[in-house]
Amino acid sequence: LPEIKDAYIAFNGVPGLEIQAGNFKENFSIQRNNTSRYLQFMERPMVTALAPSRHLGLNVTWSQPLYWLSGGVFGPELKSSEEQTYMEDNNKDYGRSEGLSYTLKGVLRPMYKSKNGSLHIGAAFSYRNPKTTNTDGYAVARYSSRNSTNINRKKYLDTDDMPGMDHEIAWTVELAGHWKGLRYETAYLARTAYFDPTVNDIVPQKADGWYAQAGILLFGGRQNYDADGAKYTRVTRGRSWGDLELCARYEYCNFNTANYFGGSAEAYTLGLNWHATNNVKIVLNYQYNNNDRYANGKGKLLVGHDASGKPTSDYTKVVEQGGKAGVDYHMVALRFEVAF
Repeated sequence: LPEIKDAYIAFNGVPGLEIQAGNFKENFSIQRNNTSRYLQFMERPMVTALAPSRHLGLNVTWSQPLYWLSGGVFGPELKSSEEQTYMEDNNKDYGRSEGLSYTLKGVLRPMYKSKNGSLHIGAAFSYRNPKTTNTDGYAVARYSSRNSTNINRKKYLDTDDMPGMDHEIAWTVELAGHWKGLRYETAYLARTAYFDPTVNDIVPQKADGWYAQAGILLFGGRQNYDADGAKYTRVTRGRSWGDLELCARYEYCNFNTANYFGGSAEAYTLGLNWHATNNVKIVLNYQYNNNDRYANGKGKLLVGHDASGKPTSDYTKVVEQGGKAGVDYHMVALRFEVAF
């Protein structure tokens, strides 16, 4: 079914100032905010599941060559009729508000005078109330992610529902940059759920992770930084036939919180991108995924063998073989991408 994505109005009549109102991405993570057309890899790192995405809200951005500031207030997530029904029922039956979130981000750009490179030093913070559009239930926290790809639909990492959430705090620090054809990026993201002790008397539950990646254009091309959006954009190809970009990434994601074992995983990825034209890109990715014994998809996925040698999804019964447990696998993926 069709979903509402970017649907907003904006005022940019003052140089450097933009005011947005509507449904759009919160300015939080450079990976989340970068459009999928210009990602270095086929999919974003696993840990970006902790970053907020599109919500209905109001945001103000002030962009100057040396720095970039953003702040916004956001309400519900508008994706489909299911989320809309949840929001309406929560409001009508229980008098619950949609749940506001407050997100701030700042970026410092000390190399803004350079013609050949950029340096992006960023940090973001978000205070988040429970959303009435949450299909897992009101005031329920849940952190889950696939192994960086939607081809394998299994969500190995999943805390399952954590009821009684009072609010969440999410934060990130990030470093990115480019020099001619080289582009690099690394970030740490964390999200912590705080609970109402009358509903769920537990300590705050923190999930986090980080990634580091880089890519280089091999035939004289140039990477490009979008200063107004504080993110990276389409590359400039080095040859008439296009350019090849060689990329590598390491990522780690940990959803094993204090009371809920959602699993942790790491992944190593190699990528080769052929930027054939300004609008056509062919992406080839190889990835090795290493999940721990707790990454069992809410108890549904086999993660090892028990003492009798039978496959089991119960991490408490897993007998390590060669010091390893959990699902590890290799994957190769190819995408033909056309940007309209």
